[in-house]
Amino acid sequence: MVSSKSSCEPNRENYQVAIIGAGLSGILACKHTIESGFNPIIFEARNNLGGVWSSTIDSTKLQTPKDYFQFSDFSWPENVSETFPNHNHVLEYITSYAHRFDVASRIKFNSKVISVDYVSSSDNNMRSWDLWGGNGEAFSNTGKWNVVVQNVSHPIEPRKVYEVDFVIMCIGKFSDLPNIPDFPISQGANVFNGDIMHSMDYAKMDKIEAAEYTKNKRVTVVGFQKSALDIASEIAKNNGTRLVSLHDLQST
Repeated sequence: MVSSKSSCEPNRENYQVAIIGAGLSGILACKHTIESGFNPIIFEARNNLGGVWSSTIDSTKLQTPKDYFQFSDFSWPENVSETFPNHNHVLEYITSYAHRFDVASRIKFNSKVISVDYVSSSDNNMRSWDLWGGNGEAFSNTGKWNVVVQNVSHPIEPRKVYEVDFVIMCIGKFSDLPNIPDFPISQGANVFNGDIMHSMDYAKMDKIEAAEYTKNKRVTVVGFQKSALDIASEIAKNNGTRLVSLHDLQST
């Protein structure tokens, strides 16, 4: 006798999965849910995919050899011969991957998620999410997630509410939330007479605009991570800067 799965088993296509963010994690999460038979939708606040690679300074390149930065099921194109491709090539590679596996068609661009709420008719079910974030089941027949989305291109339009069965957060560490250090009282931005800009805002400028903005200016870069080093190097080349101060607040 041959056994088969019960016909009562729910169809995975009926489960809609909301994925927040169309960076690398969001794209891969979408591909996996498609292959698993679910119905995913990606909400991306920007007008393009790629996450940090969609908005970066002009001189940015891949910081690891491309052979160590590639999808296991999608090789780099042959026309990219550099060991460390520039950000345009990286973004093109990620975009090609999204189209190849039908992820791009699942993305809603300019769609900023305002809130995510779990709604259930069961009081016990609701309390379980309030206490520790779940009832032990990935999908529930008694509850749904309400995802409130705002159209960034038309902010005066009414917000839309999407009812989904599961939510995957793929907003990363750099989801347009600048990390501003805490300065001592009367020693921070409020007493500084010059311009202050976060690396995220600098990255939004093109090469010409950035060069003009820093022209003939003495620039101090606060921080010592990748963005700080890239920006310091670019400003030095564009502006002929003789001195760039890299200050570690934790050591003071």
